[in-house]
Amino acid sequence: MTSTKSKPRTKKRCVIIGAGPAGLGAGWRLMELGHTDFVIYDKNPYVGGLATSFVDDAGFTWDIGGHVLHSHYPYFDRMFETVMNNDYFTHQRESWVWIYDRFIPYPFQNNIHRLPVKALHECLKGLYLAAKGNPKKLRTFADWITASFGPGIAKHFMLPYNRKVWAYPPDKMNYQWVGDRVASVDISRIEQNIKTKRDDVSWGPNAVFHFPKKGGTGAIWEHVADRFRSHIMLNREVMSLDLKKKVVYLSDGSHDIYDVLFTTMPLDVLAKKQKDIVLPSAAKLHHSTVTIVGIGIAGTPPETLLTKCWMYFPENIAPFFRATVFSNYSRFNAPKGAWSLMTEVASSRYVPLPQGDIGALVLEGAKQTKLLPKGAKIESLWTFRSEYGYPTPTLNRDTYLLQTLPALEKFGVYSRGRFGAWKYEVSNQDHTFMQGVEWVNHVLQNEEEITVHNPAKVNGVKR
Repeated sequence: MTSTKSKPRTKKRCVIIGAGPAGLGAGWRLMELGHTDFVIYDKNPYVGGLATSFVDDAGFTWDIGGHVLHSHYPYFDRMFETVMNNDYFTHQRESWVWIYDRFIPYPFQNNIHRLPVKALHECLKGLYLAAKGNPKKLRTFADWITASFGPGIAKHFMLPYNRKVWAYPPDKMNYQWVGDRVASVDISRIEQNIKTKRDDVSWGPNAVFHFPKKGGTGAIWEHVADRFRSHIMLNREVMSLDLKKKVVYLSDGSHDIYDVLFTTMPLDVLAKKQKDIVLPSAAKLHHSTVTIVGIGIAGTPPETLLTKCWMYFPENIAPFFRATVFSNYSRFNAPKGAWSLMTEVASSRYVPLPQGDIGALVLEGAKQTKLLPKGAKIESLWTFRSEYGYPTPTLNRDTYLLQTLPALEKFGVYSRGRFGAWKYEVSNQDHTFMQGVEWVNHVLQNEEEITVHNPAKVNGVKR
């Protein structure tokens, strides 16, 4: 449990690379403890990292992906309430799957009563098969999917969707990361839903979530950064690291000497920027790129989208894997008299971005999936490419991390955050913020870093 009253036992020069939630979490805790000998460097001209927000020329607000805020930590909740001061909306999550020319509530397996008859029977048969248990030893995420949900749901939804969202084969991914991110199976509940044709939409750690009234998700992190702006240096990219001398060399020609270094830059990039440690090949790590295409539309959402939050798209009829009715999160995300859709398209070195104008392809996909009404007037088409979107939990990821993270820590370098630790299972905003907080507690007070080292323990807490 994080104490707010304890004092640091040592004075150390702390250099933090990255002003995303992890780096800002470290800064927040350092200030709370009265430890002011620290600086945060970021190559971008803004704070927030992947959790920043933008306003386009037409006045629409956009996030870098469909972020929703839910928490595993009372400490994070207190921070959020402190900086937001009730200036946010609270939503009941309503997520859906578009498949077979219809919307099906998520979680998919609880709502197969909406499927065409043949697909329904295949999915139900597979669920009964999965319930009997699988003697096969699980090795991959694909194995886990089939063993957990049966071949029917694997075929119709889980495998095609996960290929699309990860831009990577599920049979080359591990399954240990799953935790609370995928709903488990309750056969009796599913049978009852089929019998009564009842929609079942309340599952999940994000069944209720908060969203800032104005400024998008990035507003949270702007407020956090306001507590220690003088310690944040933007437009400063790290060019190289001397781990033996403990020096950071920056893009403006300056350098900084540290006692301990907290870095959130992608782990494969960090490996290239230092020459002091022989590390395993970073080629073993894999990530996907996400291209955001935001669509600003005149008028109001169609009735079919009035209450929906986000939707999953496993089929190839659309290039995006997810779409969010972003103006439903906050009416201030769109100018008066308009609404907005935010779509996400995954790509990687295995699965390239579709050829052609991605904006035009997304618009066509939105029409084919009935997101856009006929004759919709498009007021804005905003695109943003995040090279590092998702850290893929590949089969050899854990072995690489077990070798690399301790090797860096011997030199006082702690690689944390969404891509610093490369653990998707603890890469939400609350997780990464707390990785920063727990790092400070570790280096100043010798406390355990629970989130990065024991994701199952953190995600096992139901709040």
